Amino acid sequence: MENISVWLTAMRLRTLPLSVSGIIIASSFAHYNGYFDWKIFTMAILTTISLQVLSNLSNDYGDGMKGTDNDNRIGPERAIQSGKISPGAMLEAIKLNIVICIICSFLLIFTSFGSHHFYLTLTFFCLGVAAIVAAMRYTLGNKAYGYRGLGDIFVFIFFGLISVIGCYVLYAKTIDHIVFLPSVAVGLLSIAVLNLNNMRDIESDQLSEKVTLAVRLGSKKAKIYHYFIIITAIVISAIFGILYYTSPFNLIYVIAYIPLVLHLKKVKSIKKPKDFDPELKKVALATFLLAVLLAVGHLM
Repeated sequence: MENISVWLTAMRLRTLPLSVSGIIIASSFAHYNGYFDWKIFTMAILTTISLQVLSNLSNDYGDGMKGTDNDNRIGPERAIQSGKISPGAMLEAIKLNIVICIICSFLLIFTSFGSHHFYLTLTFFCLGVAAIVAAMRYTLGNKAYGYRGLGDIFVFIFFGLISVIGCYVLYAKTIDHIVFLPSVAVGLLSIAVLNLNNMRDIESDQLSEKVTLAVRLGSKKAKIYHYFIIITAIVISAIFGILYYTSPFNLIYVIAYIPLVLHLKKVKSIKKPKDFDPELKKVALATFLLAVLLAVGHLM
């Protein structure tokens, strides 16, 4: 049981609600427009979770092998860093997870398109490969994009645009303008979670030569950037509510603004990097709450 607990910790299950937020929104739009399919929904969730776990394990391995996870790091202790999981065992788990991702992606594409829609099948096959590579290359390899300040861009693309727009296409086999604003909002909030992580680790990352965007900006500008991300996400989601308003129930998701505003007030007062850590969970759960309420409000 202890070994299972160690692996579950390494998988960082607290990141999963954020990863499926875009799937929930896209599925609600698909249901509203008459395209929803439980089989596609199930496979989309499983594929997304498998990719997130792959990312988490790869990050543990990459940062551990590069020495970035050391005694200077403020965040939760990683598996390789603690010695609870050996690098060899982690690498084998990553390989197994890659196989799981491939299987889930194939089943998702086949469930959605079957033997039809050749170009969409080819497109999503390429997206699946790109997602697997992106999940691993954040910290793995000599040219890991997380070490070059590019993590925010990749998070926006995969957690926002592809998660929402791509998932909707799996259902509808076409793109609908209704998905664009929510995809941007979710993408921005996902960047906010990453930025909090990077602001927390800014000092240890500088020592380890991990050049995140927060390191490039510096502590003060990284905070300003954070305010901009959160506020822009709120504004964009509010514009969506106005443009696609049909009933007061549509706007129930504004409840999620409360923890986000409280979070901004907290960030403004933070002086010590370690105090950013509790805020990660708050923003991740607020994003998940926004996604669920937006979905429910859209269907009511």
